[in-house]
Amino acid sequence: MSTKNVIFTDQLPAAVGPYSQAIESDGFVFASGMLPIDPATGNMREGSIADRAHQALTNIKAVAEAAGCTLDDIVKTTVFLTDVNDFKEVNAVYAEYFNEPFPARSAFQVAALPLGADIEIEVIFRKKN
Repeated sequence: MSTKNVIFTDQLPAAVGPYSQAIESDGFVFASGMLPIDPATGNMREGSIADRAHQALTNIKAVAEAAGCTLDDIVKTTVFLTDVNDFKEVNAVYAEYFNEPFPARSAFQVAALPLGADIEIEVIFRKKN
């Protein structure tokens, strides 16, 4: 029987709905989508799409640490953008956070994201034994 453990850190902004920051189950950690919210202010990160991509990935790093993982433990990412034309800038930032072998990844343009964000990134970690 599988277990389901909640992962929580106060290094992330408060949830904007009834969900967990991440759930650990059967050796995997499934992180909720991370918006580019600065946990220090509770506000969406201002600046360029690159600035907001950095913030979303910084938030992912915080949930990784809370789960006892690193970014190298990520096996799958999904990037949601409200404008696919931002992909090149986001891809350049993304490359600063990951090493080979890179996680599998999907990227989508979506009509809208919560709180008016223009980027959201979700990940799946594989925990080391």
